[in-house]
Amino acid sequence: MTNDTALFLRQWIRSPGTVGAVAPSSRRLAEEVASPIPHRGDPVIVELGPGTGAFTAEIQRRLGGRGHHMAVEINPELAGFLAARNPGVDVVVGDAAKLPELLRERGLERADAVVSGLPWAAFSDETQTRLLDAVTAIMGPHTAFTTFAYSFAKRLPPARRFRSRLLSTFEEVVVGRTVWGNLPPAFVYHARRPRGGSGAGTD
Repeated sequence: MTNDTALFLRQWIRSPGTVGAVAPSSRRLAEEVASPIPHRGDPVIVELGPGTGAFTAEIQRRLGGRGHHMAVEINPELAGFLAARNPGVDVVVGDAAKLPELLRERGLERADAVVSGLPWAAFSDETQTRLLDAVTAIMGPHTAFTTFAYSFAKRLPPARRFRSRLLSTFEEVVVGRTVWGNLPPAFVYHARRPRGGSGAGTD
């Protein structure tokens, strides 16, 4: 077991509702989630729930030192691990629902891409609404929002509720192919163009 996996497992045992997975995501899933990162310029990238940094590493690889990469992690131990491993990342210990405030503190208003590793299906309706409202508040007309879900759970009510919430929040929601090499297998949601309010989804 790698150090990343051991740390992730310990944090999941302590708080499964906020960690949401028993192992870090695979490189292949990270590539899918980070695919909207712009290839040029100095983009502002916001990462939610980075954990031990599986998506963080791929984002940094694609940025190659460009732009501003802010990673918001609510778990202090995971945030400390992430910051030590990725000195070029602006790691914030805090609540993702405060995204507009966190960006303003850095003199920024909008993100060019929002990449999420949060366990959306584990959240209540209220929490999903607060978080998606925060995400859409920092999105411009060309901003991409990506997140993932586990394939085995997609027919369960919490996962169906989140998918419906995405469809009511964004004009465009594209479902990626299943990444079978991930543990467990997962797929990525690619969303763009907020409708102006998160709205409530239904099962």
